[in-house]
Amino acid sequence: MAYYTYIIYSRSRDLYYKGSTSNFPKRLKYHNSEKNKDFTSSGRPWIEVLVIEKLSKNEAYLLEMKLKNLNRQRLEAFIKKYSPK
Repeated sequence: MAYYTYIIYSRSRDLYYKGSTSNFPKRLKYHNSEKNKDFTSSGRPWIEVLVIEKLSKNEAYLLEMKLKNLNRQRLEAFIKKYSPK
């Protein structure tokens, strides 16, 4: 089973959010859902910026943690480097 580390962006909050999941389309739908009462509820709509497939849940989580420790400048450099051309 594949797992994904993802970065989404909120224009209204000018904020990136990083996470990991086994079903990215479903997770993005949840972030944008009215049912969502989590941290991301105030940033709707969230848009996909980057999704990276990993072979295990642990690998996806480790990348998520690394991304969460980057400042904005380094995160945007990462996005630029790994975004499909």
